[in-house]
Amino acid sequence: MAELTSVINGHRLAASLRPLPSVLIATRHGESTANVEFRIAAETGALTVPITSRDADIPLSPHGRRQARDLGRWWAGLPVADRPRAVWCSPYVRTAETARIALDRARGLGAVPDSLAVRYDERLRDRELGVLEMLTAAAIEKEHPVEAARRRKMGELYYRPPGGESFLDVALRVRSFLRDLCEEEDGRAVLVVAHDCTVLMLRYVLDRLTEPELLDLRAVSNCSTSLWRSQAGRLHPEHWNSVAHLT
Repeated sequence: MAELTSVINGHRLAASLRPLPSVLIATRHGESTANVEFRIAAETGALTVPITSRDADIPLSPHGRRQARDLGRWWAGLPVADRPRAVWCSPYVRTAETARIALDRARGLGAVPDSLAVRYDERLRDRELGVLEMLTAAAIEKEHPVEAARRRKMGELYYRPPGGESFLDVALRVRSFLRDLCEEEDGRAVLVVAHDCTVLMLRYVLDRLTEPELLDLRAVSNCSTSLWRSQAGRLHPEHWNSVAHLT
């Protein structure tokens, strides 16, 4: 971070020149087919879900595509200065579809230029769960009872499944991502399309949350919007996890 130092009346004053986007908007992808299947599994206690693809290839559900269109309509209705002029996105199929559908909707309403393109960044990918990947809660308790107990003891912030990531591992890549984003999008409104854990870690880092504050947050909703605005050298939260725009 560069600093501009002045001497006024014998006193040294330092003013931060940190680059920041004017507005940062984060959204979780629309409802995916896996979201639907895991919700059913949670309600029924099922041990398996009918998903054979890798996590990165899971698409949106029909409802998720409608949510993405709602996001694009909300985008088009923002004040001109707040309408994103850059989009950074996880490379997973469900996030890429969300970004494309929302962008097409906003573009169709005349809110964004035709030249605006989506930029994909692997640091925005979902949390990797290693041996627990695609396992239902009931299956984890049955097939990996030691890991289930360790998860409860460690807590979600610190627990790292074998071959996977903890929340804090995701936070590390989010910090790296934010440095590049702020440098490249200085003074611009930006939309970030990511996943529940990634958006949570954006809030954890930007708002400097404690572990209890983080764990007290409700889950990030599909196609919700969270907005931070640049003020006095920092990004300050304006609203969090809003779904008022979804029909």
